[in-house]
Amino acid sequence: MAGRIEDYALIGDMQTAALVCRDGSVDWLCLPRFDSHAVFAGLLGTEEHGFWRVGPAGPADAEPAPADRRRYRGDSLILESEWDTPRGTVRVTDFMPPRDGAPQLIRIVEGISGRVPMRSALRMRFSYGRIVPWVHKVGDRTVAVAGPDSVWFDTEAETHGEHLTTYSEFTVTAGDRIAFTLSWQPSHKEPPALPDPEGSLEATAGFWREWVGHCTYHGPYREAVVRSLITLKALTYAPTGGIVAAPTTSLPEEIGGVRNWDYRYTWLRDAAITLSSMLRTGYREEARAWRDWLLRAVAGDPENLQIMYGIAGERELGEAELDWLPGYENSGPVRVGNGAASQLQLDVYGEVTEALHLAHMTGLSRNDYASLLQIKLIQYLEKNWNQPDEGIWEVRGPRRHFTHSKVMAWVAVDRTIKLIESGDAEGPLERWRELRDEIHRDVCERGYDKERNTFTQSYGSKELDASLLLIPQMGFLPPDDKRVIGTIEAIQRELSTEDGFVLRYPTAGEEAGVDGLEGDEGAFLACSFWLADDLAMIGRVDEARTLFEKLLSLRNDLGLLAEEWDPRLQRQVGNFPQAFSHVPLIDTALRLTASGAYGG
Repeated sequence: MAGRIEDYALIGDMQTAALVCRDGSVDWLCLPRFDSHAVFAGLLGTEEHGFWRVGPAGPADAEPAPADRRRYRGDSLILESEWDTPRGTVRVTDFMPPRDGAPQLIRIVEGISGRVPMRSALRMRFSYGRIVPWVHKVGDRTVAVAGPDSVWFDTEAETHGEHLTTYSEFTVTAGDRIAFTLSWQPSHKEPPALPDPEGSLEATAGFWREWVGHCTYHGPYREAVVRSLITLKALTYAPTGGIVAAPTTSLPEEIGGVRNWDYRYTWLRDAAITLSSMLRTGYREEARAWRDWLLRAVAGDPENLQIMYGIAGERELGEAELDWLPGYENSGPVRVGNGAASQLQLDVYGEVTEALHLAHMTGLSRNDYASLLQIKLIQYLEKNWNQPDEGIWEVRGPRRHFTHSKVMAWVAVDRTIKLIESGDAEGPLERWRELRDEIHRDVCERGYDKERNTFTQSYGSKELDASLLLIPQMGFLPPDDKRVIGTIEAIQRELSTEDGFVLRYPTAGEEAGVDGLEGDEGAFLACSFWLADDLAMIGRVDEARTLFEKLLSLRNDLGLLAEEWDPRLQRQVGNFPQAFSHVPLIDTALRLTASGAYGG
């Protein structure tokens, strides 16, 4: 049975990622890319769907023991898990070296004290747990083959097969180091090179040490900020610069519910705000790589801008259900692909333009096509900003005139006007200034409820929406505007949980609500960070700091956050780890540090 979402650690090589549970079980790994089929899919089913556990040997019918301690080695993605047993202490070091050839998952077992019996149980299942591969020996190596894929297993330990699983049972004493490596290779090619686990470990540690050294943030929340930056780097697909929203699919927003989506793609919104955070903490190369990815993905067709693309810029992301997987804690269906890719979400134009604007303002080398793209996006918005859309939350109900979408259309026009005013682009300046004013008036007249002194989710609606918290952060209105303060206070009253965390919008329980879906969801962590930001902006800095530090306490022991927090079950829910949670963590830390609003 899979662990709790917060029981997992992330390791990765900037092309794919694995989730490692406290008990030493790798329950999720897609090879060779984030969006490839899973080789280990036990996270969304049972052990029959694939896993790889390394840990102290116990009785065959006993539950595997969780590690007594675990940590990342310094500022890296090298995971160290330690078990104290009656016979001694053992450490397992898990990592994926930044790729130079075949993708590898390396696990090194090290004896710390005593004499500890250990067991490795490897059950590979291709195509998300559906296909049992042909497992056989090639010399001293074990290989699993199915269709186009092969996975090679290398270790100096003795192995044997039983119940369609590869086992290794061995004993370590103090100072012993025994390595296990999985390497993926297309099945029609020659075997991958023999691994060098110890050399790869040293190189991986050096990679992360050098990368983290570029971070320019040295404030009081540095540990949380750096861990979030490392997580965002791990979610970046190095060959193209695309950034996945999360490395998982179908981890539920409500345990047992149907709000289960595939997040292994590049949302323009998520990637744009990730770029913004990296630029403000010193990571210009990642920003440049993402901008280049964007220009390739959008290419010559900005009028048909998608809200998300594949990590190499793919446009076809058809959604399907995997009916042989029961889902995480029976939360079905399990989905791959994402049908929301074809939605109209006008706010994306604002996020992309804001990211390009920030890149320009922070001195990222000029790219003429990026400026041309920005102009073309506004030419599209000029004709379409007043259309209803599906909005930031990708509702599957009818389109509406979402207030946040209109605000972000204003942002897109405003930032493009600034680009033209700087002399780095040409466009109809006066006409677009009038357009900016027109959108502003429209939002203030149609998206604002005078009686309640709050902006609303959509024109004519009485519902609130946490995306309205971005109004002052985007500069649409100043923080001290009474309408901004009224909106913040209304969201605190109507969308906050008892713990002070924020829901995205009201859901309708068993009825299909504004989003067209049944069921509920947890508090949305990004929105809760946005509230902390807003509180700091309106001068309530102590309250902002208190909320921020409560949010930090929701991270798991390794500093990782999923998409949401279930206040009833007191646990993380949604895909994990989630870029859209770690980015606003960084942003809020920067704001609180700048304001001096932090504890001793």
